[in-house]
Amino acid sequence: MRRLWRGWRRLRLNSLSGDRDQAVSRVLLVAPPNSYRIAPYLQAARQLGMECLVVSEGEHALVSQLDEGMHVDFSRPQQALQLIRKRLQASPVQAVVGTDDTTIEIAAQLAAGLGLRHNTAEAARLSRRKDLARERQRQAGLPVPDFRLINRDQPLEKQIDNFAYPCVVKPLSLSGSRGVIRADTPAALAQAVNRIGRILDQEGLPDEYERRHMLIESFLEGPELAFEGLLFDGELLPLAFFDKPDPLDGPYFEETYYITPSRHAPELLEKVRLRVAQACSAYGLREGPVHAECRLDAGDAWLLELASRSIGGQCARLIRFATGQSLESIILARAAGMPSEISTMSGAAGVLMIPIRQQGILRRVEGVSDAIKVPGIVDLEISIRQGYELTPLPEGASYLGFIFARADTPAQAEQALREAHACLHVVTAPVLALQPQ
Repeated sequence: MRRLWRGWRRLRLNSLSGDRDQAVSRVLLVAPPNSYRIAPYLQAARQLGMECLVVSEGEHALVSQLDEGMHVDFSRPQQALQLIRKRLQASPVQAVVGTDDTTIEIAAQLAAGLGLRHNTAEAARLSRRKDLARERQRQAGLPVPDFRLINRDQPLEKQIDNFAYPCVVKPLSLSGSRGVIRADTPAALAQAVNRIGRILDQEGLPDEYERRHMLIESFLEGPELAFEGLLFDGELLPLAFFDKPDPLDGPYFEETYYITPSRHAPELLEKVRLRVAQACSAYGLREGPVHAECRLDAGDAWLLELASRSIGGQCARLIRFATGQSLESIILARAAGMPSEISTMSGAAGVLMIPIRQQGILRRVEGVSDAIKVPGIVDLEISIRQGYELTPLPEGASYLGFIFARADTPAQAEQALREAHACLHVVTAPVLALQPQ
């Protein structure tokens, strides 16, 4: 299986390099103002010899002074397109890349308006909205759990009548397991709905419908697996499969370990690839990165989510271990129609997204030097600075940090991460709330 994919990778990436008469020299990168993905994309563009114009909202976007940037209003795509066209008159771009869930729709619209390869805005929206995605999956005949839309403005009791337990309730558009809660009884479900409602109110989503609705689904048994791939003219190229060895049974679903290559049977991995490809076809996705999360049960793969953007956080660094190139370089090279050789990794790699277990103000993280000394650990970073508040899931939106490992086997990489994590001790202070007088 891996030999087949490896040969197919080389064939497809090199054959598609002739799609255009010349390599792309400029790329339009559409990103939220505070996206951590901007810097890796800019670095990849420089390494590939590309120029990168970053389009974002607000005056304080994380755009390096060494790179071009412009600010537009994403809520007015036609006005944004006019401004971008004016900016590009002297030096046009040949590709548009959306970095995050919140920018994939506007990126699709901009690419269409500029006459460049693109997914439709509808396809991008389906990959971002969990309720619409479930309905489209069901219409396409994919295996889906029972699901139901919940309106916060309507009495809950009638809406959850006769729904089976355990179930999972989740926001329609938040990512990273934020706001995802398991409920085993009607009372627990009511509490979860109220709690998620508070998260949505605090988040300040621009879409009123997404603020007032959420989704409940039957809980899916089985281990989780993540998939990373690229679409070329509707054909799906697998880049990596990530095992999640920790059981994710709730009540919250904080991701911790990602290990590659997967230890699951090749036949099951092929089923994952097939289900992801079927979902992409059902949504209408044809171009660019794809990140999917699946549950494996009864010899089949059940999609939890499928996003038309790259994997989040520092987990993208594992793609370099798996392919020999950064994920951002692969995405930009494809958008540019440039030849790109992807090698097959030797050995194994893993990352631990260091979980936040309790609320508090971070004082320090002890044991970092001991953790780094564990055989197989290649990097460790603490992402949250001293004095900042730690917030666990389901309200939290970040990890304490990341630990990376390389080893001969997936089991050894996982063991190294567990030993390194055991060395860490997080010291916090309580959060003191001011009481009104």
